[in-house]
Amino acid sequence: MLGSTHGTLSTDSRPAHVVACGEQRPHAAVHSSTGPEGAGTDVDVSGRPLHAEVPDLDRFFRPESVAVIGASDAEGRPNTGITRQLMAWAERVGARLYPVHPTRESVFGLDCFPSVADLPEQVDLAVLLVGDPLPVIEELAESKVKFAVAFASGFAETGAEGAAAQARLAAAVERSGIRLLGPNTNLNAFEKFRDDLEGPAIALITQSGHQGRPVFTMQELGVRLSHWAPTGNEADLETSDFISYFAEQPEVGAIACYVEGLKDGRSFLLAADRAARAGVPVVAVKVGRTETGARMAASHTGKLTGADKVVDAAMRQFGVIRVDGLDELQDTAATLARARKPQADGVVVYSISGGTGAHFSDLATEAGLDLPTLCAAKQDELHQWIPEYLNVANPVDNGGHPVGDWRGRKIIDAILADPSVGVLICPITGPFPPMSDKLAQDLVDAAEQTDKLVCVVWGSPLGTEAAYRETLLGSSRVATFRTFSNCITAVRAHLQHSRFTASYTSPFDEAPRTHSPSFRKAQALMRPGQQLSEHAAKQLLRAYGIRVPREQLVTSAAAAVRAAGLVGYPVVMKASGARLAHKTELGLVKVGLTSASQVRDAYRELTDIARYEGIDLDGVLVCQMVERGVEMVVGVTQDSLFGPTVTVGLGGVLVEVLQDAAVRVPPFGEDQARAMLSELRGRALLEGVRGGPPVDVDALIEVVLRVQRMALELGDELSELDINPLMVLPRGQGAVALDALAVCR
Repeated sequence: MLGSTHGTLSTDSRPAHVVACGEQRPHAAVHSSTGPEGAGTDVDVSGRPLHAEVPDLDRFFRPESVAVIGASDAEGRPNTGITRQLMAWAERVGARLYPVHPTRESVFGLDCFPSVADLPEQVDLAVLLVGDPLPVIEELAESKVKFAVAFASGFAETGAEGAAAQARLAAAVERSGIRLLGPNTNLNAFEKFRDDLEGPAIALITQSGHQGRPVFTMQELGVRLSHWAPTGNEADLETSDFISYFAEQPEVGAIACYVEGLKDGRSFLLAADRAARAGVPVVAVKVGRTETGARMAASHTGKLTGADKVVDAAMRQFGVIRVDGLDELQDTAATLARARKPQADGVVVYSISGGTGAHFSDLATEAGLDLPTLCAAKQDELHQWIPEYLNVANPVDNGGHPVGDWRGRKIIDAILADPSVGVLICPITGPFPPMSDKLAQDLVDAAEQTDKLVCVVWGSPLGTEAAYRETLLGSSRVATFRTFSNCITAVRAHLQHSRFTASYTSPFDEAPRTHSPSFRKAQALMRPGQQLSEHAAKQLLRAYGIRVPREQLVTSAAAAVRAAGLVGYPVVMKASGARLAHKTELGLVKVGLTSASQVRDAYRELTDIARYEGIDLDGVLVCQMVERGVEMVVGVTQDSLFGPTVTVGLGGVLVEVLQDAAVRVPPFGEDQARAMLSELRGRALLEGVRGGPPVDVDALIEVVLRVQRMALELGDELSELDINPLMVLPRGQGAVALDALAVCR
């Protein structure tokens, strides 16, 4: 018998639940505040938008005219080098450039104008090379400039005083109608991109310009880049704006992000949703996994990093692929940008060495990749060219010699022809000419003839070999890596993202737009600024159709005895009062009472303890016990970035001991609710252990979805909700909230 469990159930009806990667996509010409289906300013029940705004950034990246305010050609001045670089960039993109400076007549031979108002035309972009951009904003607004870039630092990244200055700048920008990049940004948007590379490109977003360098330099390895947005402090334009914009660009095959802090969680989710709808993968390094990382990110960009577990869950919900290192960012983004849609999930490891194949296969299997055993017919086919004593089931060991002649290509083609194979990975741990050279060429040639992903891990520490520099890197079809781990990370992301987009349905499409009848009942129960009593919190749950135990609130010993008779022995008795938490620790819970005398004594003891502790009670709850089931916890908390979040995990005392819980950001559907359960380390308890029956998972999912509805409708009025334990009974018998805590804002 579980001492903390109680309650009986009655029958309760429940309502029913609620583009290929790397391929060129048709250009979507929507650049406005309307949603993908023309939903306009569609909002959910809390008034939050349901679709991402897509700023028209075409004139930012390819303006027809540019003003450089603070332009200089005086040697030794920082503005001189910047002006020179901007002039070269303007020439490349075909833009007219106008230097602006109050005391100069010309800059680098170009006529210089004293102010923006004196320019001969309305410009698309103004680059501000001034220490304080605020006074310039109004002048730009009067001249109807569309975009501005502010390089100046000394804003939110410096502390409270700088944050106040940034707030003033942001307010001025909002009033002006200008879209501003920065402050505290740099020249990365105006870099020289190679225009001789083909195929889908990577669009890059960074909050720290230097952290984007590894991705940018991948152009020298043959990987195409199309854009670079260095967002800086994001006083206006932010990471989310660029994700939404890049997802609409036909040349973009993947979006790579280095994120130190999110400006607005909701905007990020809407942007990720737009990318998911378009099938464009977003790969992100997000700083803030540790307290130290979060603190450094805040000092750099002046933004909240958010609770990392919530950020991680939100990214998974919307298909954002989170990686840890810049090397993973570049390799994963490049693979996702260039790979075609996988035809199967199966991965075959093919190598010259049996040891290499076994080692890689262990790592790949541990990472969750599917390495199917090749069928007997396929193995017989491979043994035409590979000696019988070598393993060809997967991994495939060719023994070395076959790769040096005509047999090498036959083996590769035979593996790729297998319908169970979606990815071929060949780890080459070191150069061994002529074998490695011939193998690399065969892999490149085969990759040109298939839509399947061919990966090579070139393990030589030199990286100067012709087979690597010319053959492998010269191919736009082979994904080439330098480490086993990066290859596995990228392939796993490729396969997972394909599965994600194939089944993706935007949760924003199903988000409630109007309040339910439950909301009106719940509002009457809310007490702003107060913690509700257990009795009141359970009434709140009842309002949303969440089942609670049969119980009565009593205010006398005699009433307690009558209630116990109605509820049925054995009973649990608990003190109930506002601001009362941790009842068990205070001795305010009595379990397993089987007689009227025990009930009377328990009532007196509970009220005596409350009086001694100075606790105001609204009464004592008399509840029937429940003895079979799995204790879970379901709750709502308010995240500083994303607003209300929903948590589910193992409950009772296990919630504090194991901290085994999963979190999601509303809105989400039944698929995500079930995914939350799959993330729990203790999920086997739901399936039945030590002879116990499996529990009613459907009822648990329904509670999670009802709690989500409550979180969406009540918004920030509900500061916290904690249902612990939620007793999930054997399959078909439902779930009941045995205890609840609710805090109103």
